[in-house]
Amino acid sequence: MSLLLTASEEGGFKAPGPADFWQPLIGGNSHWAITRPMVLALISLIVLAAWLLLATRRLSVVPSKGQWMTEAVYGMVRNGVARDVIGSHDFLKFVPLLFSIFVLILTNNLFGIIPPLQFPTMSRIGFPTALALVVFVVYHVVGMRSMGVGGYFKHMVPPGLPVAIVPLIFFLELITYFFTRPVTLALRLFGNMFAGHILLLLCALGGEHLLFGDTGLGLKVTGVAVYAGGFVMTLFEAFVEFLQAYVFTLLSALYIAGSLAQDH
Repeated sequence: MSLLLTASEEGGFKAPGPADFWQPLIGGNSHWAITRPMVLALISLIVLAAWLLLATRRLSVVPSKGQWMTEAVYGMVRNGVARDVIGSHDFLKFVPLLFSIFVLILTNNLFGIIPPLQFPTMSRIGFPTALALVVFVVYHVVGMRSMGVGGYFKHMVPPGLPVAIVPLIFFLELITYFFTRPVTLALRLFGNMFAGHILLLLCALGGEHLLFGDTGLGLKVTGVAVYAGGFVMTLFEAFVEFLQAYVFTLLSALYIAGSLAQDH
């Protein structure tokens, strides 16, 4: 665990905060610095590419463990998300996108609990924002191609509404489609990864301070309990990391399905 908590000059304890998530490796504090999450994102791409190439280079009817695991993850996204949400008629063309989103987010999330990496890339807001923008562009382009530009905006308003409230509903739907969806998609992933990593840091480094710092016996016993809590939180965080990757992928599929639907 990165020692983001440091003793102050008075011998006290400095809690981690947002500034600690900016970890430049090259370039110092400039806007063009190469940071730790950037390097981890690159590592995740290399790991995923190697995994997929190795697992699929010798496909067989009786799969190896690597092929079986790959097919299990692919099948979950293909059948459990894409086909069930988008529908059997249109889902296949979106499976590569949804599968890529899921494994990319999951890998970068799991980095938060894998030594010595232990930094969830998605706790930096730029990465969830970039993925949300990809989904944003895809579901708008898909909708406009499916219905035409005019038809796409027309389908945002349910039929049968009183004419007087149509402008209001249309305005609210515009906000939903063009602002609320991408913003909440990015913030949900970012917020969960940021908060989870903060909690793990507090458990690990707070426990270290209580156990090995200049504290009394009671606080040292508390430090052991905090360490134990950190272990439990790590297991819970692994579940949250998987869940957030799944939720992001599921919502992406829902937005695409909504853009393909001819009715509201």
